Amino acid sequence: MRHPRLPPPYPPPPERSAEVRRRFGEEARSERPDLSALCLLIGAEADGSLDEAGIDAAQVELDRLAGELPYRPGGPQAWAQALCRLLGERYGYAGSAADYDRLESSLLHEVLRRRRGLPILLSVVWLEVARRAGAPVYGVALPGHFVVGFGPAGEQVLADPFDGGRVLTGADADLLVVGATGAPLQPSMLVPAAPLEVVQRILNNVRAWAASRPERSDVGLWAVELALLLPAHPARLRYERGQLLVQRGEFVRGAEELDAYAHLIEVVDEPAARKIREQAHSARAMLN
Repeated sequence: MRHPRLPPPYPPPPERSAEVRRRFGEEARSERPDLSALCLLIGAEADGSLDEAGIDAAQVELDRLAGELPYRPGGPQAWAQALCRLLGERYGYAGSAADYDRLESSLLHEVLRRRRGLPILLSVVWLEVARRAGAPVYGVALPGHFVVGFGPAGEQVLADPFDGGRVLTGADADLLVVGATGAPLQPSMLVPAAPLEVVQRILNNVRAWAASRPERSDVGLWAVELALLLPAHPARLRYERGQLLVQRGEFVRGAEELDAYAHLIEVVDEPAARKIREQAHSARAMLN
């Protein structure tokens, strides 16, 4: 359904959304979740114009880019430099501060089209292109800034796709973390991020984008509902979903979700559960 006062992308019809969510849940629960498939399903939930042909075209583009990498260029440093030359220099994939203001910056098909996006989505492009070419690559979820890593811990090389794939020194990585947290880089921050951790962080970004735009509670709601389909998710997402439903005028469904969350937490935090039940009662009272 189109909303005349809101800019695109517009959501898919209910039947398409139900199919996208079914596939998203199945992929998330599979033995080896496919990161690009999950990201493109997020895109299909956000953008009703992304059909099966569009999803296939995005995968083909990732394949094509991988085919342009040199064959086994060498060790981790050589792989990082090859990706930088191809994606950053030749094709111009990078990011800027303005990209944080756009929902499209969190949608893989749009990032492939625009060659712009948030650090984590640009990293997904790096990861998927490099993986297809056989690189020893993985995501690294630094606090406040996602990057990619190449090679084992003792030989690890980091690159920043948001900065065109610039290869980072140890001091560069430390500055990124200090800038985001005020604390120094810890070795535990450099471990590979699992695909579902990447997807959860992407959905967190979408939720944060929507939270600062009350008129886009529709986006916040689908992002929460996709996050709830992941095998491991914070229970508090149930509370967030209830609040969003109430905000959108779905008072009964919102109250039911708030009550369900209160039931979950009452054993460990009875006062909080009581307050949430009061919110559920207030939501139902709005029907009168």
